[in-house]
Amino acid sequence: MSKLPRVTGKEMLQALQRSGFVITRVQGSHHFLSHPKDRTRWATVPVHGKETLSPKVIKSILKSARLSPEELEKLL
Repeated sequence: MSKLPRVTGKEMLQALQRSGFVITRVQGSHHFLSHPKDRTRWATVPVHGKETLSPKVIKSILKSARLSPEELEKLL
């Protein structure tokens, strides 16, 4: 596994949307996304201003979205 990029919640949201994910709902500062062609791929992204997401949160998002760090790099 390659090194994870440091991204904010907003940047992560934009990258996921570029890969085909759509926002299904927003509750507070958490955005819930799913992939229209494969409903088993989903993600919950916390958007707290310009705060950078922790590596643990980024790994969790990538795992549930079934994306690799390399794919995320290309989407940014």
